[in-house]
Amino acid sequence: MIPKTAAQVLVETLALNGATKAFGVPGESYLAVLDALVDSDIEFINARQEGGAAMMAAAHGRMTGQPGICMVTRGPGATNASAGVHVAFQDSIPMILFIGQVARDQADREAFQEIDYRRMFGQMAKWVAQIDDASRMAEYISRAYHTATSGRPGPVVLALPEDMLHLPAPMPALTPYRRAEAAPTPQALLELSERLAKAEKPFLLIGGGGWDQATCDILAGFASQNNLPVGVSFRCQDLIDNDHPNYVGHVGIGIDPNLAKTIRESDLLLVLGARLGEMTTSGYELLVPPRLDKTLIHIHASAEELGRVYQADLPINADVRSATRALASLGRVWGGDDSRVKALRANFEAFTTPTQVPGPVNMGEAIKVMDSLLPKDSILCNGAGNYAIWLHRFHRYHTYGGQLAPTCGSMGFGTPAAVAASIADPSRVAVAFSGDGCFQMTLQEFAVAVQYGTRFIQVVVNNGMYGTIRMHQERTYPGRVSGTRLSNPDFAAMGRAMGGNGEVVERTEDFGPAFARALASDRPTLIEVRVDPEALTPAATLSGTREAALKAKTKG
Repeated sequence: MIPKTAAQVLVETLALNGATKAFGVPGESYLAVLDALVDSDIEFINARQEGGAAMMAAAHGRMTGQPGICMVTRGPGATNASAGVHVAFQDSIPMILFIGQVARDQADREAFQEIDYRRMFGQMAKWVAQIDDASRMAEYISRAYHTATSGRPGPVVLALPEDMLHLPAPMPALTPYRRAEAAPTPQALLELSERLAKAEKPFLLIGGGGWDQATCDILAGFASQNNLPVGVSFRCQDLIDNDHPNYVGHVGIGIDPNLAKTIRESDLLLVLGARLGEMTTSGYELLVPPRLDKTLIHIHASAEELGRVYQADLPINADVRSATRALASLGRVWGGDDSRVKALRANFEAFTTPTQVPGPVNMGEAIKVMDSLLPKDSILCNGAGNYAIWLHRFHRYHTYGGQLAPTCGSMGFGTPAAVAASIADPSRVAVAFSGDGCFQMTLQEFAVAVQYGTRFIQVVVNNGMYGTIRMHQERTYPGRVSGTRLSNPDFAAMGRAMGGNGEVVERTEDFGPAFARALASDRPTLIEVRVDPEALTPAATLSGTREAALKAKTKG
């Protein structure tokens, strides 16, 4: 038999562990791996830029729970890909990034495109290594899968010296990886039950990584049985059906003031999976660290996260799957009625009713129309920007994997995420929402959707500026505009030029028909929605923000 090369062992080990797709941009530093993929069932999805490829891999990992695989070349390829690695790290998404590396006899000479990836990705990944010994290839891949999926999920980075990939390597008799689980102890569950039973105004906050649909369903049942109001941490809105009677809102940017008041006034906060980061805690002001004025029960998969910012009365080191099953086994613990949940749900319904905004396009109303047309298992993706506030506030998420949005606030994520989602599960409709600035960071990935024939819809909300930065600019330096204006291309024409459909919407009533045509098309569609820059958020105008800041400065 012909001996296997390290590159072939790499690919076979990926297949053994269930990989079906690898996202990347080809490079000469890992040609041997690309060649080995030809003889496998793993499909290589060639993105247009490494940042987009890594974001696709992160989106794939978030949707499937299996590590998203990304392959890039050394130097510029790796630095571009770092944007997606950062998303995977802060969003707790399993992912493995493979980077071609200079040959071993060229190391430490600053050879062409040489970088020490251990130093580069040290604080951005769960584990970074370079595989110098071909005989240990399968060992490294196995460890990468276990590391990426166990505890708090996250990215792993492996560098592949070019010469090593051609060397003979053994393929040991491995089995597919198994995710290590951490469950609550009986003592912790007993204390949790006792504390919850004594609470008068408990609140359940869920978030983080490691979820799946079955776990989400079990959690919803526990909330119902105990009449608990459920909030979701920043951009984790797909962890519970937003039509569920116990769901009361998104604890993120632009939080409903009534919901914020409820959290402040609660006497017990049960946090499952969420890290309680800056966005979820409104800059650590909604919940002021390190010690809260209420009972805090914090369940998280990473022991290092517990006590890192907030001192919990009961810290429990457990992954969300094990913890949710354990909670469900308790049955009914809290004895309160459902009147509080009903009142909070009514507040949620009122808050998610579209507001009046300047201009002929009301994005809140447009999103409600979109919801009436979309199947409930659709996947909504976005990057960062004020445009996302409308999506998070007015869209209803129904199934796990229905929201792909970066908690790290990375611009440009929506387009590659939606492309990856449409490739991963063609039966579900994938929609990317992007601002005009956000879209132009990764717009080239629209061409990937065309190439792979996916049903993909791109909505570009065009207000001619970096809206979020302009908002902060007007709040801090009112009337002094610098660096936030945008002169944009014809986005609809760009969509057509790439081989898809392209439409322009300039009135609310035109959005529904345009979106319906996009749903009916067998090609990717780009819908450019031109909105009034005055419509800064659902609750604030550009001029009003400036005037308020000027008045405050005058008083000061």
